[in-house]
Amino acid sequence: MRDLERVARRVIWFKKPDDVLEDPTQFLCHLMQWGTTDDVIVTQQYFSKSDFRNALDKASPGILDRQSWAYWNLVLNDDPERPMPSMS
Repeated sequence: MRDLERVARRVIWFKKPDDVLEDPTQFLCHLMQWGTTDDVIVTQQYFSKSDFRNALDKASPGILDRQSWAYWNLVLNDDPERPMPSMS
């Protein structure tokens, strides 16, 4: 679990790791934007593909840039053209 806390500290540097991990959706969205390949590999030991997909579905506008949004939608949903979340 210390490895996951290290990832949490890195991708959401402005909060305590324990607080970060209490909100899996926020954590995974920030990971999908700021995480390294190693961070993703560590996190996949604790969260399923379904968890990642659920986080992406609930992503708040502005967390993921267009490139990350397209990449993760290709990987998780086979749909890189899916519209990004907006503040409507």
